[in-house]
Amino acid sequence: MARIPVFTIAILLFFIASFQASSATSKPTGLSMKLIRRDLLFPGNLTTFQRIRRLVQLSVRAQNFDSFPSLNQSEDNVLVRLPIGRVPESYAYVVEFKIGSQFHPVKLLMDTGSSLIWTQCEPCIQCYPQKVPIYDSRTSTSYSKLPCTHELCQGENNRFRCYNNECVYNIQYGATSRRNSPRTKGVASFEAFQFPVDTVHTTVINDMIFGCSNDNPNIDFANGQISGILGLSRGPDGLASQLAKRGIIENRFSYCLVPFHDVLRQPTILRFGDHIPLPVGNLQYTDFILYPGRNHYYVELLDISVGFQKKGFESIPGMFELRQDGSGGSLIDSGTVVSTIDENTIGRNAYKEVMAEFQAYYDKKNFRRKVGQVEEKFELCYYNKAGFRDFVTMTLHFEGGDYFIDGKYMHYFADEEEEGEGYFCVALFKSSKTILGAWQQQNMRIIYDMNGGGFQWITEICANDHFP
Repeated sequence: MARIPVFTIAILLFFIASFQASSATSKPTGLSMKLIRRDLLFPGNLTTFQRIRRLVQLSVRAQNFDSFPSLNQSEDNVLVRLPIGRVPESYAYVVEFKIGSQFHPVKLLMDTGSSLIWTQCEPCIQCYPQKVPIYDSRTSTSYSKLPCTHELCQGENNRFRCYNNECVYNIQYGATSRRNSPRTKGVASFEAFQFPVDTVHTTVINDMIFGCSNDNPNIDFANGQISGILGLSRGPDGLASQLAKRGIIENRFSYCLVPFHDVLRQPTILRFGDHIPLPVGNLQYTDFILYPGRNHYYVELLDISVGFQKKGFESIPGMFELRQDGSGGSLIDSGTVVSTIDENTIGRNAYKEVMAEFQAYYDKKNFRRKVGQVEEKFELCYYNKAGFRDFVTMTLHFEGGDYFIDGKYMHYFADEEEEGEGYFCVALFKSSKTILGAWQQQNMRIIYDMNGGGFQWITEICANDHFP
């Protein structure tokens, strides 16, 4: 038998060792999931305008709830953690994947304002109508309950609470004073999640922490398509945080929201870790502000410009900072459809002054004001002028970068065929917080980087972002 030269063996051993070292120290990989805009799930043969109007109307319902979180105890002494006060029915984007040993499909609303991942679970105490079968943990061999000894169920930083020897949660959406506020209750658990890697392959990640919700009073997703919520905030039970802690991805995620009026209905891609593309151009960023006990994506807002008119809010230190009662602050939240501006800022009413600039712009151009409240509840609306395209822009001046919003994404446009005479509205709501919502994130590459990169953005044609 022919001998292999010692030099050749040495070369082979070198490459094997190099490969092993490379595999052991390689960076975490990535994941990608399709985001379905919720209006595309509405039943019936609706026009684009009708679908978008219904989505905006759902978001209006959220304006009736307090927009700041608090903590307190419920009647049964179960810890209640209140995420930002929006009703879940108003969330805009849905993600699909499978859970459990039976690969049960779930459709969850993406929410960057809360962290818990939860889905309805049998046996139900009180479940809302759901067209797809409700997940049943009793049929899954990969399911187990989170023990009361788990770090998330005890200690100062617990997310859940041990009650009757079970690690449970009781989350209320909205103001604590409302007995009819949407609420989800259940058992914190482990389960296997199956995620798509590309159009062909999937990966299964075992022991993901999620909420098995069997009691969901006052939650109604109308069309029965939604199983629960996908939490993406900074909390340790959020999806990105869990994947990063497991070493599966770097702790960052990204999306590029395809315009709401896009007729091709191209899905938006939610990307994690190494699946996030390297942006081409001047990527801007601002650091996240970390407030104790709050996991939302707060940023430092200094000033606001309408067109080229800067309001000069930066002359009042801390105008947009979080206030002691939990109101105030500026944050990024894809679960909020239409952006809001704080009307209770110290010293000056930011919302009122910004809207006055919009009104002055269109009054000067002799637009006819649409009098009376429109169905979408926007405050400032005008009738269209044929051929007009010079809609005014808005810029959010963050610490470190300027977030420029094109005029077509600062307004809501009502279809002429539906209304007889078309009109447009300034797409802003007043609130007790300033929130950059999904409407003003269209055609923008958005990156949430918890590795120190903060909130990053750059203009992009989002319809060109395809699934791997």
